[in-house]
Amino acid sequence: MTDTPKTVADAAAEPAPGRPNVFVLSTGRCGSRTLVEACRHVTNYTCGHETRTSAIGPARLDYPPGHIEADNRLAWYLGRLERAYGDRAIYVHLRRDRRATARSYAKRYDRGIIRAYRLGILINLPKDSEPVAVCEDYCDTVDANIEAFLRDKTRTMTFRLESAHGDFARFWELIGARGDLAAAQAEWDVAYNASDAHGRGFMPGARPPMWRRLKDSARVALRRLAARGGGGSPRE
Repeated sequence: MTDTPKTVADAAAEPAPGRPNVFVLSTGRCGSRTLVEACRHVTNYTCGHETRTSAIGPARLDYPPGHIEADNRLAWYLGRLERAYGDRAIYVHLRRDRRATARSYAKRYDRGIIRAYRLGILINLPKDSEPVAVCEDYCDTVDANIEAFLRDKTRTMTFRLESAHGDFARFWELIGARGDLAAAQAEWDVAYNASDAHGRGFMPGARPPMWRRLKDSARVALRRLAARGGGGSPRE
């Protein structure tokens, strides 16, 4: 049976007693956008993709209760995530075949987080370094950070892109989701945020990414205000 979809205002106004935050941690390039699109069919959580990336300080991790957030940059905020949420949240380690992830990043070698990693973290990297090898090093670093962070967490799961349909059913049960599971599963048959041979992203059948990001941010802001009752302070 499918729940009646709620509007943004309904989702913002509904309290979330006992509903934890859900954080999807990953290297990126492994299905996080699609996971969020699938979660839009969940009616008892809000969800978003990289909704707080423009914030600094405590606001960076100030998510409303009952929110699912997928943001690969959270792998660089694990200490602060521990301080703000600790073992109260549900954590999902989203993974994809290491070589496939690295090849996807190699198509975007001159921009985004992989550019920051090879120029800002791997200082003095030889110019003749193999791009895929550099991207594999990035993947190994991020996945190791996530694995160490999750070692003492109670509610976690590994979600593999290669078995997305089965793992999403497990995810649905883990978080106690309500909504249209069949419609959510269908999102895994759509290519979101894929790259062409030149690393240019495209989202077949989807709205422009900026439009979607603004909508996500507005939804999160409404839920955050509702959770505070118009006042209060951030979690961190």
